[in-house]
Amino acid sequence: MPEIISTVVLFAAFVVNCGLLTLHFIHMLQLSSYMNGRYAGWMKENRSEIINQMGWLLLAMVAVACFLLQPTDWKTRTACSILLLLHAYLTRPEKAKKPLVFTNRVKRLLFTHSVLLIIVFAVVMLSGMLRISLGLLFLWGALTPFITLIANAINQPLEKMFARRYVNEARDLLGSMPELTVIGITGSYGKTSAKNFLHTLLSVKYNVLMTPESYNTTMGVVRTIREQLRPVHEIFIAEMGAKKPGDIKEICQLVNPKHGIITSIGEQHLETFKSLDNIINTKFELADWVKNDGILFLNWDNEYIRGRNIDVPRATYGFGNNADYTAHDITVDNGGSSFTVTAPDGETRRFTTELLGRHNIQNVLGCIAVAHKMGISLSELSVPVKRLKPVKHRLQLLPNGYIDDAYNSNPAGFRAALDVLSGFEGQRILVTPGMVELGDRQNELNKELGSYAASRCDYAVLVGEKQAPPLLDGLLSAGFKREDIYIAKTLTDGLNILKELPREGKRTVLLENDLPDNF
Repeated sequence: MPEIISTVVLFAAFVVNCGLLTLHFIHMLQLSSYMNGRYAGWMKENRSEIINQMGWLLLAMVAVACFLLQPTDWKTRTACSILLLLHAYLTRPEKAKKPLVFTNRVKRLLFTHSVLLIIVFAVVMLSGMLRISLGLLFLWGALTPFITLIANAINQPLEKMFARRYVNEARDLLGSMPELTVIGITGSYGKTSAKNFLHTLLSVKYNVLMTPESYNTTMGVVRTIREQLRPVHEIFIAEMGAKKPGDIKEICQLVNPKHGIITSIGEQHLETFKSLDNIINTKFELADWVKNDGILFLNWDNEYIRGRNIDVPRATYGFGNNADYTAHDITVDNGGSSFTVTAPDGETRRFTTELLGRHNIQNVLGCIAVAHKMGISLSELSVPVKRLKPVKHRLQLLPNGYIDDAYNSNPAGFRAALDVLSGFEGQRILVTPGMVELGDRQNELNKELGSYAASRCDYAVLVGEKQAPPLLDGLLSAGFKREDIYIAKTLTDGLNILKELPREGKRTVLLENDLPDNF
């Protein structure tokens, strides 16, 4: 009896270890947008951590040995079980910032994992080498990160089939609503805020649906259409994200937008885009789909947008540069902003908002331009503009003196947030891991951001030992005192450092960018 119980416990310990590892690596794959290339890149960047995480391979080999050398020694098996359970406890995953979502795709990946495991086990068992087959089970656990890669590759044809079916269903739904006006929003930054602002302004007159949160991929838009679009909707606002050329075109082929907004263009996702020219061309894929009776709204303060020639009807907005819609007489303080808008027909109106930062005024101005062109007067927009709230984690001023800009992930937005921080009185503290996904320019751009931050904060807490060096170099090169710079391993450690800093009257803390769990 002890032999049977010890064998069951040993395999239970294996299942716990293997299960936790499988969920962890599928989580990393999900954060990599199920793209094997990005996931493989993550594995390469984190190979030392993966090796450490796979350190229990040695324990698994000991467990194997108990079958190969002493198959009836229940004490050995019990000892191995304890080691495996201890390892499972010590390497249990930390609480994720963005937890694994158990979508149908994840469930299919888990199923493929299981099928692969059963096939390998069955093949070896049929060979008559039972003990070796049991040993391979444990070796399988140590190969989990690679098996996740293989399972995802195997599932690709099936996932493409499901995607085609969902896309066709979404296209049929859109086709059944010929009177629906679709507005596409894209940009290197500002698109999520602009989408939310525009939804609020257009809702003054229309029944409006928008893609929620950051649902800005083709399948995110498809999901919104299938689950939320109803015949009563008059306008559908689709946020369009991109990480490679062709992404915007793919979404446009689905939703066929009448109007479009390009909020900004800058250096972002260079790891996949490779060049700024590719980013510009991809964002302007939206221009190719705007209809002749539609309008492309352009941020005329952005040099990359202003320098592009297009053949579709357009309306421009900005602080100057002879834009069609202009914002002027701007006043900004800790409580928000006030500004005057002048429309192409000469109509003017003073607006106030609790939103922070000139870039938010720019985003609001673009949305005012769209709403005005769609028949809503500036006077009708005054109250909804005053009611606009910052999007969560995007320059969100919290009651405790923190500015939450954790979702920001681009150099221009980083600078804008630092400008907001510099406008606050008292002690100003920057907490940041810097920027990622900037390809070969990542270190250079982070160094520039560090230099820019030097005159806009009093203390800097740099999060992440890998990201900190270029930021540190930038701060020091701009004359920032080394004793006012702190390096924390994690965000939690960084927040704990804040408790140790001397309080010098009023304090404002900018939480600038919080990297996802796969960084």
